[in-house]
Formats: sequence, C-alpha cells, structure tokens
Amino acid sequence: MKLTAIIEREGDGYRSLCPEIDVASQGDTIEAARDNLQEALELFFETASPEEIKHRLHGEVFVTQVEVAVG
Repeated sequence: MKLTAIIEREGDGYRSLCPEIDVASQGDTIEAARDNLQEALELFFETASPEEIKHRLHGEVFVTQVEVAVG
C-alpha cells in the first residue's frame, strides 16, 4: 500500500506525518523520519483492528502548494 509521507524540519530534526492514517513520527534526518514513519505505520497495521483501520483511513489525500499575499 502506498501512503503519503509529509516531512518537515522541527528544531534540530524532522517530523513526519501520514495524513491518510494520522500517524506521526520523527527522526534526526529526513531519511530517519521517513523510516521511523514507515515502521510506525507497519506497527499500526499489525495491531489495529479492521474497524479502527476503516475509521482512520482517509480516502484521497492531495498535497499541493498555494500562493498567498503577505503584508
């Protein structure tokens, strides 16, 4: 299953989020944040009930950018 990973800098490290399941993780590098998120997602799917997966799994997620005027 392919899921979205959003990774952004937070302090000295990075935080990662999968918006389809609302699972998050972190790491010292982008790669570590991605790998830790992958592990967290695998653990979620191993332990969650089918009902919880169905409840938390969002269908389509779109990641895009918007331009806004500031000041």
